[in-house]
Amino acid sequence: MSKYKLTWKDLTLHDFKVYLFALFKAFIPKKKIKNLDDLEDFIKSKSAWVSQVTLYGYLKTRIGTRYVLHFENDEFMKSVNLAKWNIYAVALQDLTFYIFSHLKVNNNFQDIKKAEDIFLNILDDEILNNMPSNIIENAKKLFTERFEKINWETYYKDLPFNTSALKLYEWAPIADELKTLDRKIVLNSIILKWDVVKKEFKERIEL
Repeated sequence: MSKYKLTWKDLTLHDFKVYLFALFKAFIPKKKIKNLDDLEDFIKSKSAWVSQVTLYGYLKTRIGTRYVLHFENDEFMKSVNLAKWNIYAVALQDLTFYIFSHLKVNNNFQDIKKAEDIFLNILDDEILNNMPSNIIENAKKLFTERFEKINWETYYKDLPFNTSALKLYEWAPIADELKTLDRKIVLNSIILKWDVVKKEFKERIEL
């Protein structure tokens, strides 16, 4: 991770674009999801949105008025970047599993192998965005382990986003004694964001 030197400007232009404009995007009409390419775009964009909005929102709330100053600290920003990618990697898995479980049960979609294809395609794309190779490899391994054990008939309605919620709590670069106090709030914050994504998916899906 040390070879990626981040700056406040980097986060503003790349990561915070999702965070700062999330409110405005809510008013833009959403196109229907009609094919697997649309589905891949949805999984990628919504996983990034949930990961970034919840992570940066938590940091901003905890750090308070000195929020911007912390992002001038290279070591802190390495921790933020590491947290971002680790949370995102699991968010991708949770949303992929949720969607294909939902499609199998409610839309009679049987080609579950497409879940793996889409997940791997997204990770390949993220190489160009400097997603660390070790996180990519760990994500592939965990995806395979979960894929082999998942109950597709029930996953979508059985706490499907708990794993990414716990990753937000685990990786957020906040002192452990403070995170302990925030646990319930942090977990609820990401689950509420996932509820927004679930609602949008159901409204847009036309596969």
